Amino acid sequence: MTIEFRHSDASEPGLSIPAIGLVLHVRFPPSASDGAFSIIETINDPGFGPPRHRHREAEIFRVLEGRYLYEVDGRRFYAEVGDVVSIPGGAEHGFVNVTHKPARQYVLITPALDAAAFFTELGLVMATRIPDKAALNRFGAQWGMEFLGAPLKPTDIPT
Repeated sequence: MTIEFRHSDASEPGLSIPAIGLVLHVRFPPSASDGAFSIIETINDPGFGPPRHRHREAEIFRVLEGRYLYEVDGRRFYAEVGDVVSIPGGAEHGFVNVTHKPARQYVLITPALDAAAFFTELGLVMATRIPDKAALNRFGAQWGMEFLGAPLKPTDIPT
């Protein structure tokens, strides 16, 4: 694997998907590591997170600001500033920002995902709302992603 030089400018605008309260910044694209990994930064509005889903890529999350409720293969737990959460490829997962202000995470994805293309297309699918599971899965099929259920809610209680 070759790593090329990159400088991700924090002032660059992100991709926005209001239906899931997300602003996303691609910090390290797949091309910079020969597809070995990519890195994104997410900013999640209070009470928002993605629909529950699974995909082949593994993800490693580091909470930079706020507090999240995670669910990974049926296990629920909180992750706070400084915590690291690793999610194996194929694991069912979702998370939600449980604070009253935006929360941020850094996410390493391996093998790399073309997050700019994926989230741009997802933003079009979710232009006004979260569509039903069948519509999400039609979109997800081209990316090897399966959508499994509604996003977590901040009121979901860890088991």
